[in-house]
Amino acid sequence: MLEPKRRKFRKDFRGRRKGQALRGYELAFGEFGLKALEVTWLSGKQIEAGRRAITHSLKRGGRVWIRVFPDKPVTSRPAGQRMGSGKGDIDRYVAVVRPGKIIYEVAGATKDVVVAALKKAADKMPVKTKIIMKAA
Repeated sequence: MLEPKRRKFRKDFRGRRKGQALRGYELAFGEFGLKALEVTWLSGKQIEAGRRAITHSLKRGGRVWIRVFPDKPVTSRPAGQRMGSGKGDIDRYVAVVRPGKIIYEVAGATKDVVVAALKKAADKMPVKTKIIMKAA
C-alpha cells in the first residue's frame, strides 16, 4: 500500500477541502489522463485499485504514471470508545485531490485501449472524473 516512509509530524489537521488544483492539472508524462472534477480524499487502496485496473486492461502494453501520493494521515478511534482521551491512532493515509488534478497518465497504447482502461479506473474512484488527451 502507498504510504510515506517517514514524516516530520505524525498527525495532521483535517484541512479545508475547497478550491481548484494549483498544480498537476496538465499532462506532463503521458498522452492520456484521468482528471478529477470534485474534491476528495483518495486512499492508498483506491489509488492502487485504479492502477491495477489500468495495467490489467493494457495487457502489458503502454506505460502508467500515478500523479497523486497519499501523504496525509487520517486518524480514527476504535468503535465503542468514550469521548475524550485525545486524538486517535493513524488509520490510513490519503491524497488530497482537488478539481482539475490529474490522477493517472497513460502512454504507449492505442486510444481505444487506453480509454477503456481509464474508464475502469474511473469506476474505482469516489468522484466524478474526465478522460483527457494531449492536443495533437
